[in-house]
Amino acid sequence: MQITSEQIEQLETRYRANLINSLGGFKSVVLIGTNSAEGNTNLAIFNSLFHLGANPALCGFIVRPDVSPRHTMQNILDTKYFTVNHINESIYENAHQTSARYAADVSEFDEVKLTRQYAEGFSVPFVQESILKFGCEFQQKIDIEINGTSMIIAKIVWIDCPDDALMTDGFIDLEIAGTMAGSGLDSYYKAEEVGRLTYAKPDKWPSKIL
Repeated sequence: MQITSEQIEQLETRYRANLINSLGGFKSVVLIGTNSAEGNTNLAIFNSLFHLGANPALCGFIVRPDVSPRHTMQNILDTKYFTVNHINESIYENAHQTSARYAADVSEFDEVKLTRQYAEGFSVPFVQESILKFGCEFQQKIDIEINGTSMIIAKIVWIDCPDDALMTDGFIDLEIAGTMAGSGLDSYYKAEEVGRLTYAKPDKWPSKIL
């Protein structure tokens, strides 16, 4: 089936959202933990996390248009810190439930039965059940006029990675960590490595890293 730009614009809203969201392929899907200015904890699922640079260590994610209260973004702007928690098979249903529109004074940790975990010197809660997680410090907010979204850019300041998933060259094996991927708005997948390849050079075909 081939779909033109005009046909895309005429699609039913939910159908179009499913189509376009899944078109980009597998995506990182994580839980972002925050504190409000009043000290309430918040937890929300995001499928737009991306790597931005290693020096300094930066990541970012996209917040959708502000048509309803965006507790995560407001909390980050108020307190400047948040946590990123990878999702695994034992908690993906709990994680999905955080997308429900709970009130600002209701903690998703409690509603979806996930456990707050605190690291020394870091006041924002991590998800105890998450195997791979990291803490971030807010750096910049960029508003994207074309569709009303916002990009949050942050510096990675704290990492909790299982020893057996951290390779000697710094590579993190996400399959060992149990990290899941997402597609569209509601589909979750387990990771299985096909192969890791050597650095590409014009005069040499890549080989597998064992």
